[in-house]
Amino acid sequence: MIKKQITAQAAVELINCGDTVTIAGFVGVGVPDEILLALENRFKKYCNPTDLTLLFAAAPGDGKERGLNRLAHAGMLRRTIGGHYGLAPKLGRLATSGKIQAYNFPQGVISHMYRDIAAGKRGTLTRVGIDTFVDPRIEGGKINKQTTEDLVEVVTISGEEMLFYKTHKVDVAIIRGTSADADGNISMEREALRIDNLSQAMAAKNSGGIVIAQVERIVPAKTLSPRMVEVPSAMIDAIVLAKPENHVQTYGTVYSPYLDGQDRAPSKKIKMSPLDARKVIARRTALELPFGGGVVNLGIGVPEGVAVVASEQDWLESVTLTAEPGVIGGQPSSGLDFGTAVNTDVIITQSQQFDFYDGGGLALAVLGMAEISIMGDVNVSRFGSRLPGAGGFINISQSAQKVIFCGTFTAGGLRTSIEDGSLVILEEGSSTKFIKAVQQVTFSGKRAVSQGTPILYVTERCVFELRPKGLALTEIAPGVDLEKDILRQMDFTPIIGDIRQMDQKIFQSELM
Repeated sequence: MIKKQITAQAAVELINCGDTVTIAGFVGVGVPDEILLALENRFKKYCNPTDLTLLFAAAPGDGKERGLNRLAHAGMLRRTIGGHYGLAPKLGRLATSGKIQAYNFPQGVISHMYRDIAAGKRGTLTRVGIDTFVDPRIEGGKINKQTTEDLVEVVTISGEEMLFYKTHKVDVAIIRGTSADADGNISMEREALRIDNLSQAMAAKNSGGIVIAQVERIVPAKTLSPRMVEVPSAMIDAIVLAKPENHVQTYGTVYSPYLDGQDRAPSKKIKMSPLDARKVIARRTALELPFGGGVVNLGIGVPEGVAVVASEQDWLESVTLTAEPGVIGGQPSSGLDFGTAVNTDVIITQSQQFDFYDGGGLALAVLGMAEISIMGDVNVSRFGSRLPGAGGFINISQSAQKVIFCGTFTAGGLRTSIEDGSLVILEEGSSTKFIKAVQQVTFSGKRAVSQGTPILYVTERCVFELRPKGLALTEIAPGVDLEKDILRQMDFTPIIGDIRQMDQKIFQSELM
């Protein structure tokens, strides 16, 4: 045992009522579950600690019980400030029901906020979020009526409007690594992502707080190369050795050397995925890939299929695919492995990735869509009591050189088939996605038009383009009836001019 090593139970005793706590992890990746489980058990047994504020970029969770779902107890929490709530639905329900105060800010903003807290800055200054629901002139990122404090303000710098997100003192950072040496240095060699562990630790230490690190093994002092150490001993207050079941690499994979880069997956001919509506969307989107090395971000959900299509077509060497928590190159993973990649070229920190994104480094962003308005606004963040949150969507969509939103044309029971090179709609979805006004503006069509950013909306049956006067229908799938299958399924009439047929090769079972 090393001096800083304590049990998970002892570690959570260091957390006091009213503390602001930041938790490592990105959705299903790199979650310190040993500590989170101990913290939940402490609250259940002693009703302590209470009134915590949780600060997180993308809430770690599995959509059920693990991750921040463990901390979703009224009384335990007073406030959450987070980027993405999708895989922590219990936390989201606390927020939407008004049982806690809650904010939803762009994921990249919170990632940068850790660095700004560490640097002693009073806030994070950025263009990200203007004209979306986090703009204080709209909702200010507030999730419910119980949330009244303004944490975002509009400022003007050199004649340009920007948003200033107030920083917060961090009392406790709970991070995760692979190895701790006897001196307390933390490495991450078996972690699939680096995320924000170092900046979270710095934020806590420079706030006068503490850092608790969960690891899977203890190694002798001086055996870790300085290049392997992610968080130095000087920033660590307590180390918890986790049980294997509480330290899986991701919620989808116990451990794979292909995800942490310690080994490369052998190249092999992958089995062709079935030709269905999602693949049609992925194929049409893949035709827009910036071949020649352009950098691309693929969002969660339908956009994940673009990586599969690129792999099938042997296009991965011609583009650079990325995911926001820090992987560059290789083939991005899906499901509960989302955020990782196989055969990635490099794994950088999440804040560095968002530096590149925010500065306009993405040649193309491919993102999902749930609601689309006549003026091209997109909502993916809030649907009544369901709170996925914005995640990195705002950072990525506002800053990329070109954006493609993709998803099925309708939702709720849509059934289709591909027959003889044509799309056949067997059963229409019960709800339309194309509506007059979205519930929440996660992407502003107006701002995109003012910036001159090319925007496409790709579905299985048609393609739209954003123009100054709104959505224009530009392509239609073979076999689709314009009036019955498109216009009747929309709450508004798009601009209709020259409409061409979607590329026939998209609807063939063989490679394009």
